Amino acid sequence: MQMKKTYIGKWRITEMEMWDKEYIDMVVPGHLTIEKDGTGSLQFGVVEVEMDCRIESIHGEERLDFTFEGSDEGDQVCGRGWAQITGRNMKGRIYFHLGDDSAFTATLD
Repeated sequence: MQMKKTYIGKWRITEMEMWDKEYIDMVVPGHLTIEKDGTGSLQFGVVEVEMDCRIESIHGEERLDFTFEGSDEGDQVCGRGWAQITGRNMKGRIYFHLGDDSAFTATLD
């Protein structure tokens, strides 16, 4: 699958509803990275996951939907999320399976 150019790149997480900036950037600067083949990665705090991304149309609006799998402080985690882009800004939400969920904002690096 070929990802739309609008989504490809490294998106720096600037804010999260559930976690503060200090936690977001604890290990590395928090980010989502989306590749042209629709794969990607998400890392913030001690969370490090791989993503599988798709572009969907929800009520006529385009958005990026993704699932993820990886680790949170060594524990296996998985979940899903979505994001919408306006210019160089991304807003969305991540959902950990049977766990927390949080809104986030990011900017294209």
